[in-house]
Amino acid sequence: MKFLNQNIFKTSLLILLTSLPFLSLAQEWEVLFNGTNFEGWNQKNGSANYEVIDGAVVGSPVMNTPNSFMCTNKLYTDFIFELEVRLDGGLNSGIQFRSNSLPEYKNGRVHGYQCELDPSDRKWTAGVYDESRRGWIYKLENDPLAQSAFKVGEWNEIRIEAIGSSIRTWVNGTMCTNLVDGLTAEGFFGLQVHSIKKKLN
Repeated sequence: MKFLNQNIFKTSLLILLTSLPFLSLAQEWEVLFNGTNFEGWNQKNGSANYEVIDGAVVGSPVMNTPNSFMCTNKLYTDFIFELEVRLDGGLNSGIQFRSNSLPEYKNGRVHGYQCELDPSDRKWTAGVYDESRRGWIYKLENDPLAQSAFKVGEWNEIRIEAIGSSIRTWVNGTMCTNLVDGLTAEGFFGLQVHSIKKKLN
């Protein structure tokens, strides 16, 4: 799957479901996005604009609206998730996983793990942020190799693995996050378009 930010996520958004510590070669990938429309997905929280253009999800920010999330209808537990993403401009974004939106939690605010997409000079793409809960749980500030893996303005391959309490991320084949955290075992995937208070250059 492709996502452009604007945010663009490609159609090669794939997921391999597994509850096993070792993956079977016989298991097959599930395509989460059909490249045509948002069947199987729904938008939560903010009112950013999401479109399907040339087989890719394109997310564009809207002034003075909360963070927006295009989310899968289905919930997932253990998985390997792969997609390609391109960020244009300076807008921070992210990929939600094992996330939820519950009426009893902040009136349905999306919360849960986020694989950060960070085009800033900080370069924390593929660090893990706990959206609307604990904040940062895995930063990349002391990992220059991981910080240099993401290329702003180009297509990048993102891989997220969540098996039990083990969470790992990669950018273009470089491992960025390797952590153990078991707070949430199940949830949806979401493509975030960050809120903005002023126009981007």
